[in-house]
Amino acid sequence: MSATAHKATKSFDRRHVEPRWLVVDADDQVLGRLATEVANRLRGKHRPHYTPHADVGDFVIVINAEKVKLTGRKREQKTYHRHTGYTGHLRSTTAAKLLEGPHADRVVRNAVRGMLPKNALGRKLLGKLKIYTGPDHPHAAQKPEELTLG
Repeated sequence: MSATAHKATKSFDRRHVEPRWLVVDADDQVLGRLATEVANRLRGKHRPHYTPHADVGDFVIVINAEKVKLTGRKREQKTYHRHTGYTGHLRSTTAAKLLEGPHADRVVRNAVRGMLPKNALGRKLLGKLKIYTGPDHPHAAQKPEELTLG
């Protein structure tokens, strides 16, 4: 066996990586492309120290979530479901109604959640996502960097 056959790889975790705070402006951004980039930043896939089972990603702040763009007829046809907990009480609403109402951030949150792992790590990563419907956010003390997409 050669010396290069079994190269040891180092596993990184939160202690080895300093998280950054990023601000993403969702104004006129396509929802799927925005959610993909945000999910990759939350997981840490943009870093050379990426480790699939560890939280090595950044904190992401999304502003102007109500101005996100949905292509095609998704604004009228895409439906979101939630259950009240009572028998037969499945509530459905369209993306257009969610974006117009007070919960416009749920459209972006659901898109990003669908791209994260479906386990405890995914729930932890979702906690590092902060979404606001307006241009203001209360995280100025963290000195977030502006992240421009495409």
